Parts: sequence; structure tokens; C-alpha cells
Amino acid sequence: MAAAAAWLMLPLALLLGSPAGETAAAAGLPQDAEFTFLLPAGRRECFYQAAPGNGSMEVEYQVIGGAGLDVDFSLESPSGALLIDEYRTSDGVHTVEPTESGDYKLCFDNSFSTISEKLVFFELIFDSPQDDEDLNHWAEVAEPEEMLDIKIEDIKESIETMKSRLERSIQMQALLRAFEARDRNLQEHNLSRVNFWSAVNLTVLLLVSFLQVYLLKSLFEDKRRFWT
Repeated sequence: MAAAAAWLMLPLALLLGSPAGETAAAAGLPQDAEFTFLLPAGRRECFYQAAPGNGSMEVEYQVIGGAGLDVDFSLESPSGALLIDEYRTSDGVHTVEPTESGDYKLCFDNSFSTISEKLVFFELIFDSPQDDEDLNHWAEVAEPEEMLDIKIEDIKESIETMKSRLERSIQMQALLRAFEARDRNLQEHNLSRVNFWSAVNLTVLLLVSFLQVYLLKSLFEDKRRFWT
């Protein structure tokens, strides 16, 4: 249990080394990431994520398990300014634009709960202006001297549209997985409650049946003794 808790408390920066983000890491850009962790009762967990300047960062979170399905959430800028401060919420979507260059601090607080631990999912989506600079540089290199029927700007616009739609589809899939996990946890909790009360009702039914049989047997035995 201690080893699992230690794994869940790893900094977010260590979780961003997936093979899908090797190109972004090589370019010095942050990559999109998603993370699910267990927040114990009475605890506050914070994560740090580096962000480039003059970019865009979108933060989405959702509580998918635990009593009440709520946590406190806060987001601080690299300069220490409190950008977002929410209390007892189950989910949220926030966009920071433009971003400051440095480490942003994301905190999830479950200190108001003394018993119930919470299962929290959150996702970070980045949009760096350096992508536009790379596209402009590529357009300048690829532009031939003669006029083309299809302009490079049209190609760039199509690529940007496709990129934004793919990012949005990935984001929606992650949210759907979070919703599915939350619904599954609720169903399992309700199933345990139904099984418990069914067992109680069955026990009461058997007890009442036994008492009825015993009382009827006692009445017949008293009647026979009276006539003898």
C-alpha cells in the first residue's frame, strides 16, 4: 500500500516522458498529459508543470470516485499569483492564455474529508506559439519562386484545423473515460448497498418464517396436552 501511494504522488513532470511526446520534448515544448491518482482523506496534493511564455494551457479535472465526488482545486502561476481557487467541486475546465514562462502549481485538496478518499482525473493541454513559428518557417522554405495553384497558407490552415480537431477528439475521449469510470464506481457502490439490504431482508424473512412455524407448533402441542 505504501508503495502504491508513493507511486501516485510522483510529480507530474516525471509522467510526461511517454514515447508519444518525444518530439515535443526534443523541441523543448511541453506535451499534453493526463493523470489519475488517489487523494487520501485529509490530504492535499500539488503538481508542478513547466509552461512556455505566451502560449496556452488548458486544465481539466474531474473527481471520478469517492463520497461526495468533490475536492478543492487551485492553480497558481509561476509568479505566485492565484489564478483559480474552487471549493467542493466535482469537475472543472480552465484555460490560461497567455501563459507565463515557468512552473505552474496545481493543487487538489481533500482536507475537508476525514474518512473518504477521492479518485481524481486531470488533463493538461498545451498550445505553444512556437508551433506557428515552425509552420511559418516551413512555409518560407517550401515556397517556390513560381506561383502555385494551391497556396501554402491554405495548406497550413488545413493542417492547423486538423490538429485542433484531433486534439479536441483526444480530449473528449479522455473525458468520456473519466465519466465512465465515475459511473462504474457509482454502480459498484449501489450494487454493494443492494446486496447488503437484500441479505438483511432475506435474514428477516427467514427469521419470521422460523418464528411462525415455532408458534404454530407450540399451539398444537398445548392443545394436545389439554385434551389428555
